[in-house]
Amino acid sequence: MESDGAVHLERRGSVAYVTFDRPDARNAMTMGMYARLEDHLGEVATARDVRMAVLRGAGGSFVAGTDIRHFTRFESAEDGIAYERSMERVIQSLESLPVPTVAVVEGAAVGGGLILAAACDLRLCTPDARFGMPIARTVGHGLSVANHARLVAHLGPGRTNALLLLGDFLDAGEAHSAGFIHRVIEAAELEEAVDRLCRRVVSHAPLTLQVAKEAIRQVLRQAHPEEDEDLLRTVYGSADFRRGVRSFLDKEDPRWEGR
Repeated sequence: MESDGAVHLERRGSVAYVTFDRPDARNAMTMGMYARLEDHLGEVATARDVRMAVLRGAGGSFVAGTDIRHFTRFESAEDGIAYERSMERVIQSLESLPVPTVAVVEGAAVGGGLILAAACDLRLCTPDARFGMPIARTVGHGLSVANHARLVAHLGPGRTNALLLLGDFLDAGEAHSAGFIHRVIEAAELEEAVDRLCRRVVSHAPLTLQVAKEAIRQVLRQAHPEEDEDLLRTVYGSADFRRGVRSFLDKEDPRWEGR
């Protein structure tokens, strides 16, 4: 039986390490894990002596999205809108941290895991990393406009279309070529590379880094409208979404009807 998972916060000097810990499900996020993540981000944001935050997953995966079992509780499109709003609150908490963040990606960064990685300032990965948003062929839900904007900002419209319309995945090399990944690191060298990057960043002027982060965040926020509830109702209120959730959990191919 899969665990409900945990999210740990550890301090190593001036660096905060946030670890997603549900390896039996490739760190698929439960709502309790999202709540713990938000709590930890709040602690990091208010800690005067933290100069950087590292996000990574336990057991060889980053995050394989949200646990699909959560969607079985949805009774209407409004539940989907509420879910997207709660996710946006967590993502904005990560984006708005006053200290630089790095996602260390091993294995899958899929669905919500891809968005969490995109919300960090820098990304390292191992050669086995895979990045995807295959929701059109799995569950049949949708993304907020803000999350579309994040993917377009990092990957461009062409690669974002390939991820969303084709259900393609980017491997580590493709993600690096797209500029999404700062460096691809062999697994045996990963710990040293993370430490080296952290030492480099924390040696820089903290207020300069804080202003740079906030300026970039404000520029990117101008790229999308705030209103997207009609779009979200289209998917979360559909019979296809309910069918997709059931099919995913039953390990069957969904039969989409477009309604």
